[in-house]
Amino acid sequence: MKLFPYAHATHPQWPMAAGLVLAQLRAQMALLGYASAPTLALLYITDRYVPHAQEILEHLSGELPEITDWAGTVGVGIAANNVEYVDEPALAVMLCELPTNQYRVFSGVAPLGLAFEAHSALVHADPQTPDLPELIAELAERTDSGYLFGGLSSSRGKSVQFAVAGDGNVKGQGAASGVFSGGLSGVAFGPGIRMVSRVTQGCLPVARSHQVTAAEHNVVLALDGEPALDVLLRELDVTLEQPREALLAVRATLAGLTERRGLSGATGDLPAITRTGNFGSDVLVRHIIGLDPARYGIALASPVKEGMELAFCQRNVQAARADLMRICAEIREELEPQELALEFATALAASEAESAPHPARGIAGAIYVSCAGRGGEHFGGPSAEMQIIRRALGDVPLVGFFAGGEIARNHLYGYTGVLTVFT
Repeated sequence: MKLFPYAHATHPQWPMAAGLVLAQLRAQMALLGYASAPTLALLYITDRYVPHAQEILEHLSGELPEITDWAGTVGVGIAANNVEYVDEPALAVMLCELPTNQYRVFSGVAPLGLAFEAHSALVHADPQTPDLPELIAELAERTDSGYLFGGLSSSRGKSVQFAVAGDGNVKGQGAASGVFSGGLSGVAFGPGIRMVSRVTQGCLPVARSHQVTAAEHNVVLALDGEPALDVLLRELDVTLEQPREALLAVRATLAGLTERRGLSGATGDLPAITRTGNFGSDVLVRHIIGLDPARYGIALASPVKEGMELAFCQRNVQAARADLMRICAEIREELEPQELALEFATALAASEAESAPHPARGIAGAIYVSCAGRGGEHFGGPSAEMQIIRRALGDVPLVGFFAGGEIARNHLYGYTGVLTVFT
């Protein structure tokens, strides 16, 4: 597979940013090793460009008539290789050269049909969509692997998604502009598209995990048979007799939940807390939204069931950086053969200044979806999160956005990053 052309730019006027992006894409498409006949485009814009979303899509698709399919969404920030655009007008585009019988763009007017054998899917979703977790789980069940990746649109105003399907819309759905609000859209991929995807967590447990032994709706009443509020206060080393200090500590704390519990005490595919003291990829981090002193309970921003595993946690810069480097290392390890050819070894050993995109790296392109609460300063400075990925994977084609919630497998995550590479 050839390298995917990609480009990004910022400018107060969207036509200028679009012109810069088009110039970069055309220059790359003329280079040896890059895809010259792509058919699928991924488009991400910051929320500053939302009022012009339709114009941007029409302009880019008119300038790139060979592209038959478009997908994407908006974020309060967007990402490309080594750079993050947050709180500024910007757009990023990646052109994918994939067999047309191995992917389908879907949306409300072009739903994913049963005739297409979906193995996995890139999903963009509106956070205001009712029953969103159930819709994500249902879509995952329609794929062979059960694996989705993507995220929720994030915007300080209107949320939009891009979805243009080359094979048209369902009859009776009327004309579609390609710009949508509400629901789910994205790209389903067939079994012939090889990808590697990993989830990175951004929170660190403050103590060991517990089993939920009593719960009602979204309120945890007991952990390991002990009142849940007593457990929380003890692990945070605070007391309700000093309410101000207790409130500050609770506000800085979240709850990591794991839904499935195995016979051996492990949950899902991995334990909730790994041997390194970090969360496993099955853990879903949720906000603590209230305390119930009368029942000694803790209210979470998610339904809770008895038998779940719960660990209180806090956002942690060092843990987030280390876990991001870990998933990049895992991806490289999976892609690199045990015996490297000279060209492959040379490309991987190149210094950062010489680490230009190269087919020998085994990555045609990458998509990174990170939590809007993780980027920038959380990693130590502007664009620090993307710089970590570049140092680990090299200068590979990459685009993405900062989401209001991240999608991986059949779950909706928070405070995570989802890195997916096309190989």
